[in-house]
Amino acid sequence: MAEKKYVLAIDQGTTSSRAIIFDHKGTIVATGQKEHEQIFPRAGWVEHNPIEVWDNVRAVVGEALANGSMNKHEIHAVGITNQRETTVVWDKNTGEPVYNAIVWQDTRTGKIVEELGGEVGQDKYKDRVGLPLATYFCGPKVKWILDNVEGARERAEAGDLIMGTMDTWVLWNMTGGVNGGVHVTDVTNASRTMLMDLKTLDWDPEIAADMTIPMSMLPEIRSSAETYGVGREQGLLAGVPIAGILGDQQAATFGQACFEPGMAKNTYGTGNFMLMNTGTEIVPSKNGLLTTVCYKIGDQAPIYALEGSIAVTGSLVQWLRDNLRMFDSAPEVETLAATVEDNGGAYFVPAFSGLFAPYWRADARGAIVGLTRYVNRGHIARAVLEATAYQSREVLDAMEADSGVKLAELKVDGGMTANETLMQFQADQLGVDVVRPVVAETTALGAAYAAGIATGFWGGEQDVIDNWAEAKRWSPKMEEGERARLYRQWKKAVTRTFDWVDEDSNE
Repeated sequence: MAEKKYVLAIDQGTTSSRAIIFDHKGTIVATGQKEHEQIFPRAGWVEHNPIEVWDNVRAVVGEALANGSMNKHEIHAVGITNQRETTVVWDKNTGEPVYNAIVWQDTRTGKIVEELGGEVGQDKYKDRVGLPLATYFCGPKVKWILDNVEGARERAEAGDLIMGTMDTWVLWNMTGGVNGGVHVTDVTNASRTMLMDLKTLDWDPEIAADMTIPMSMLPEIRSSAETYGVGREQGLLAGVPIAGILGDQQAATFGQACFEPGMAKNTYGTGNFMLMNTGTEIVPSKNGLLTTVCYKIGDQAPIYALEGSIAVTGSLVQWLRDNLRMFDSAPEVETLAATVEDNGGAYFVPAFSGLFAPYWRADARGAIVGLTRYVNRGHIARAVLEATAYQSREVLDAMEADSGVKLAELKVDGGMTANETLMQFQADQLGVDVVRPVVAETTALGAAYAAGIATGFWGGEQDVIDNWAEAKRWSPKMEEGERARLYRQWKKAVTRTFDWVDEDSNE
């Protein structure tokens, strides 16, 4: 038998699924990646085909094993990380989804959310679940499917339908599907459904009843690091323990070794997500942030976090590429932005699916403001990059206000951290150093660590700390007056996006 010297992470993301194999030092050995279709049936609706995603997960696992010239006998354990609030409902007897997965960015549940809030409004469940009532989260998505897909409610009440975030869908299929598939999620994903009590880490029957979701649909909630099951007999990972699950942003926080209260990371992906570890304390937000579970290792106490979720950052660059055809590949945005010295007075507020933290305005829509005849493509490209930095600053300001902790530096990861212009501007706007680690794939790495810690491949958090290494640091260079002026203008631009959606809008 080959020596089990690697851990495989499955990263089921918003735009693609990846499999990454890590060695004991936390170094990437082999990868596989495949994009899936983004389905936009109507304005504000975003869907994925769960069958396509599952097919892609199997394909990328095979690709990673082939690229690493290895097989299941060298894999010690598997960790799963996922786009968190994206929701699937499927038939447990056939394995068939009753509808496409409704993606976290989707805004179709606006009216459901309003009705649930009633006279109390968006804070109705916040003291229990740490989240405002918003289209972002899973519960209302499940209600929408049960209300709108023919026969779904009857099947759900008969006990035939089950639901889950993408980790649950992947795990159920990996462990056998209709033949004994394990229906489980972890505390980090459960904390994004709007259905889990943060204190008890159990489903809240009263909220489920409000949302007309049968309790029988909900997966069992487990820790982020324990063995949930093993790979199905006919799969590429037959018999390998699947032992770690973390929602993508919590996984990145874990991979960045943010284990002390007050430590924070920002991930630059489709959207941006900043998390600050608050330790075993649940910190309610007064400034538009989310209170969420950061991670729970086996039987240890849960660790909580404050989170600022930004809906559109990297996807704004994709929008320039795909919808406006400004360039052919995403990295070219930096080349275009470098043709000008500043934004030319233009600001781009990408409220494509409303505004998330710290505003939570479902009625907002995207706007480019400050346009004059002087503004060209370069200025627009620059405004797109700057929008990411401004939104991150808004979240950090809220985080410092809620936690009372002044951040010393910000750890960053994700695809956009390769963009030097953006990273320097981010440091300038925050007024603190921005630090990128050697392994920027911290999301997959965090899931790998959780699985490896659960199965004894790594000893615990200290191994994660020892493996973490700094690759690059950006320090603020901008003069304080200019920093303040730019941010003031940005804040003004944001207010111009409010109240756009009317009662009779189709978006």
